[in-house]
Amino acid sequence: MRTVFTEMTLNAWSTGVRGKVSLPLRVELWDGQYFDLSSEPPRVTIRVPKPSSLRYLLSPSLYNLGRAYVEGGLEIRGRAADMIRIGSELSASSGKPARRPNPLWQLSFHTRERDAEAIRYHYDVSNDFYAAWLDPNMVYSCAYFEDGSEDLATAQIKKIDHILRKIDLRPGQTLLDIGCGWGALAIRAAQAFGARCVGITLSENQARLARERIAQAGLAGQVDIHLQDYRDIEGKFDRITSVGMFEHVGTQHLAAYFEKISGLLAPGGLVMNHGITTTDVAERATPYGGGAFINQYVFPHGELAHLSAVIKAMQQGGLEVRDVENLRRHYARTCAMWTENFESRAEEISRLTDAKRFRIWHVYLAGCAYAFAHDWISLYQVVCGKAGEDPGQIPWSRKYMYH
Repeated sequence: MRTVFTEMTLNAWSTGVRGKVSLPLRVELWDGQYFDLSSEPPRVTIRVPKPSSLRYLLSPSLYNLGRAYVEGGLEIRGRAADMIRIGSELSASSGKPARRPNPLWQLSFHTRERDAEAIRYHYDVSNDFYAAWLDPNMVYSCAYFEDGSEDLATAQIKKIDHILRKIDLRPGQTLLDIGCGWGALAIRAAQAFGARCVGITLSENQARLARERIAQAGLAGQVDIHLQDYRDIEGKFDRITSVGMFEHVGTQHLAAYFEKISGLLAPGGLVMNHGITTTDVAERATPYGGGAFINQYVFPHGELAHLSAVIKAMQQGGLEVRDVENLRRHYARTCAMWTENFESRAEEISRLTDAKRFRIWHVYLAGCAYAFAHDWISLYQVVCGKAGEDPGQIPWSRKYMYH
């Protein structure tokens, strides 16, 4: 009886899906039966290991499908980019609203302890894990493709230089890099621009490797790395960069974050904020449960603000916005390259972490590429100075950014 009911249910479901969209997807059941949702050869296969796992398919969303894949409720085979595309189209065919308000449990209280815990969860997997799919400098943020033909390593150096030129960094100036990662920006700022740098991170793994790289480069007296919360920084700096950091601050704390940065900025100084934003003006969750998946499995307590809210918070924090650039398609390409690297070295990476985390990252990177490509999320570089202050030596036009 159960087998007959299951077969009828799946036949009705597959017929309904095929009536709305053609997907190169095969669904295999535990008893060997299968359903193809397109006349073309399948690019993705979903194996349902037991009847109770059917619920993930019959109510598809990126959250449900992603959770089932990560937790072993469904076995999914195929390239990650195809998995995400087909999962999104399958979710869209369900007729449910794409974006929903963020549930209250996703709006987090941000304390030093909770933020440090979240950073450790994401970044302290292992340095070898990240090195396996990032570029040699281990830059874990959006690259900059000046003409679109660059390889990843070149595009990441161009991104760093693009940032440092935008803030008009000069020899002898002091630079604070908030969320310094493995030190690539601070090292480049010292080597190529002659700056004296301080980088801060909450990841012990990042701090350790950054210090090793600084010593190897002979920059021990020019670059310092601190294991420190941004709320505890003291001093004045000519230039400040925040790259891929403010997504961890919390939308309710952005004004205070930028007020802290304004207080650290020396007279005549410049700050660059490079970060991910939502493209939804109501700041609802990323479509089809993708945001809920990332919040649970990838970035605990991460929150995305709309660009309008970011600019408002900057003004509330005492900063004046002087330049804004959208790099959304640059991040789509960056994430696609990371995904290709990850899949090309899958066997090695699988030995560096457990199976569950491997599956999380497998779909997370491809999911980000898809989200950026489809304008669900974006990436903005915003250059600021102190509100009401004469920019002083900063050139009148933007030409200086593109020498």
